[in-house]
Amino acid sequence: MRYNKPGSESNPFVLDQRLAHDCLRLGAMQLSEVLLFDDSRYDWLVLVPKVADVVEFLDLPAAQQQQLALEIQHVSQKLKQWRPQAKLNVGALGNVVSQLHVHLLLREPGDPAWPGPVWGHSAALRHTGQHAQERCAVWRQRLGLTGERD
Repeated sequence: MRYNKPGSESNPFVLDQRLAHDCLRLGAMQLSEVLLFDDSRYDWLVLVPKVADVVEFLDLPAAQQQQLALEIQHVSQKLKQWRPQAKLNVGALGNVVSQLHVHLLLREPGDPAWPGPVWGHSAALRHTGQHAQERCAVWRQRLGLTGERD
């Protein structure tokens, strides 16, 4: 399903190249593409609404704002079920990638960037080969996205 910002039917949704480079695709929810940030040190998921030319949450129509909130809640619950003791961080900064996207990641004392922000802390330790496939499969199953492909 494709979503377009009202008045942009000729401009379909395209995932920002930086997100495509920095993440592994898990699948799609009703509104959002679901990505795994490609850093093996963190449980870090990213939701990107499949709506063209959206920069701010306020750019979405009210119904899509509500759907995004539901999807954030769903993914947040799955992350906390996975590691209930961890601190859940949710953020939509957009300072480097302007396309609206929401980061959901688990943090805890002892992680490489704790207690500071993970953004810009250090180079990502990318998932490799079989490990990348296994991590994607695990998150697809947890999120109910089984059957999706990269």
